[in-house]
Amino acid sequence: MLTLISQVKSARIAFLSFIFLVFTVCSAFAESKNRILSFEFYEGTINIELDSSMIVEFNNHVNELSIQAFYNSLSSAKSEPVIAALKSYKEKHQLNDWLYYQLIRKTAQQISPKAENYPRYTLYKWFFLSKSGYDARLALTNDQILFYVRSEEDIYDIPYYETDGKQYVCLNFHDYPQLNYEKDEIRLINITYPESKTLFSYKISRMPDFRPESYSEKLLKFNYRQKEYHFNVLLNPEVETIFKNYPGVSFESYFNIPLSRETYGSLIPILRKNISGMSQKKGVDYLMRFTRYAFLYKPDELNFGKEKRLSPEQTLFNDQSDCDDRAALFFYLVKEIYNLPMIALLYPTHITMAVQFNKPLANSITYKGKKYSICEPTPQSEDLKIGQIDTKLKNAAFKVVYRYDPVYSFDK
Repeated sequence: MLTLISQVKSARIAFLSFIFLVFTVCSAFAESKNRILSFEFYEGTINIELDSSMIVEFNNHVNELSIQAFYNSLSSAKSEPVIAALKSYKEKHQLNDWLYYQLIRKTAQQISPKAENYPRYTLYKWFFLSKSGYDARLALTNDQILFYVRSEEDIYDIPYYETDGKQYVCLNFHDYPQLNYEKDEIRLINITYPESKTLFSYKISRMPDFRPESYSEKLLKFNYRQKEYHFNVLLNPEVETIFKNYPGVSFESYFNIPLSRETYGSLIPILRKNISGMSQKKGVDYLMRFTRYAFLYKPDELNFGKEKRLSPEQTLFNDQSDCDDRAALFFYLVKEIYNLPMIALLYPTHITMAVQFNKPLANSITYKGKKYSICEPTPQSEDLKIGQIDTKLKNAAFKVVYRYDPVYSFDK
């Protein structure tokens, strides 16, 4: 009898051990379905815990029902770790909205590669941006999915729509170059997150701190007063990637895009050293001629096939540029080194800059009671001095499209 009881106990223990083993294996299997996304993003590495519930399938048949089903699945998924990791990285590295969107794009690419399933990739981007608090919307046209975000800034060259006094700009317009946004019917999808109300800004006040080893040197040179100056400027090709789909923005936003840390350190201190013994006027003249002659001139239509404004760092990177690009670079250099008041003068076919010196010069223009001297940073048919404008523009009307005053900050 005791032997039988012992056998029963042994069998029970074996059964419980088996159940525990099965539970452990199943738990391990469930955990193994979770993934850790780990990838580099400009200045650091981001690690994201991706719960298995976040892997939602989506067929390529795009309609409101399929999008609604995808939305329902993601809304009930465990998305908090992903959003927390994204927002934490944004805060730690002080990412502006445009750079944060690039982080979201790369995250979506890790989960659902764009080339494999474009609608699914786009829906992940929309979901992450919405869950991050931004007012993002979806629309359909010709069975194609459009992705919008609310922004009240002056944005050019990209499609947008307005509803209830709110402006929504299209973030993925570049993926549909043949689409006619004015003629084709665009149907808004009524799926939103009511708590997501943040406006999206295209302003970039800080560039990433790229890894130093990702930079390469570029030699720039120009002549000033019979002396040749050389600059070995550190430049990063990732800057071109950041601005690949960047739209036209207001002159305030455009002019105030800074240089990255390594590029700044390889150029600004040398410029400061070279002009250290000069008067204010001669120093600005030096910066004007550096911007004018250190790069070849080429109109955007011939260079890129369309109008394209380059940030100051892009102008340093590219061998050729036009007047918009020179104006932005000259503004940045004068602001950084002298911090003088300036205005941007827009002519029908040209843009140039004018500087307010501590001591007004004789050949100056007056704007809002202040005297500014034209400083032409783009090569012209004549070797223009400070205060001079090209002959063909002397009688042309211009518009002041941006005014910078160090005392009163930015004033359009």
